[in-house]
Amino acid sequence: MALSNVFETPAAGFNFDNAARNAALEGLFDGQTPKPLKTGTTIAGVVFKDGVVLGADTRATSSEVVADKMCAKIHYIAPNIYCCGAGTAADTEKTTDLLSSNLTIFSLNSGRNPRVVMAVNILQDMLYRYHGQIGASLILGGVDCTGNHLYTVGPYGSVNKMPYLAMGSGDLAALGILEDGYKPDLELDKAKELVRVAIHAGIMSDLGSGNNIDICVITRPGVDYIRPYQVSEYKDKRKTKYKYGPGTTPVLTEKVVPVKLEVVEETVQRMDTA
Repeated sequence: MALSNVFETPAAGFNFDNAARNAALEGLFDGQTPKPLKTGTTIAGVVFKDGVVLGADTRATSSEVVADKMCAKIHYIAPNIYCCGAGTAADTEKTTDLLSSNLTIFSLNSGRNPRVVMAVNILQDMLYRYHGQIGASLILGGVDCTGNHLYTVGPYGSVNKMPYLAMGSGDLAALGILEDGYKPDLELDKAKELVRVAIHAGIMSDLGSGNNIDICVITRPGVDYIRPYQVSEYKDKRKTKYKYGPGTTPVLTEKVVPVKLEVVEETVQRMDTA
């Protein structure tokens, strides 16, 4: 590849080069283009007096199918930073793994824990570079030398800093609980209960969220990752047994085809019994 192609400045304005390609792809499906799968999640975070509390549900969905009932949506970033992920599960896990690796190298070189704003800047640059192609909506919480911090990073790289946050398909119900119950300088027990109630509201209002509730408490002395913090109270009981005996499915037709075998060579060996 020539250097002129590598360092060529992209043209200004919008780019519609893929319009013809997309039209050709639509013709291959005879009008029935594949629909995007809906993802479901409720994640929330609250800044309290001594640190940050993060919470998430544990249901991973693929459209209307519950793919995983014990999905871990609170990811380790650094000893003082954790991150909740909503959106495409693979994107959130890979993005947080890359961020954790970068910050681990920084800690090994500098001998200190990274600041929360440093992690936010790395995430912002990474997600903006792909212009929304990475489906990761993240809530980043941590404690560093400058205080307690809670950020949200959108798929396009947008950043907000708030004392309480919620994201995911159940975020409207969760935000209603957080706006009603949040107060500055909350105690730990009240902050954990507020996050739990917010996640539970998202679970009850959104079919894509459900199952258990995980809580992560980040303070200066350390991290308390409680998984699960609350086990789902709605569990299905199987009313029938799903074991079917012989003859349950009727045989409609039966056809026997004889197999013709031709013996090419036949040898007899005696077994040594001595």
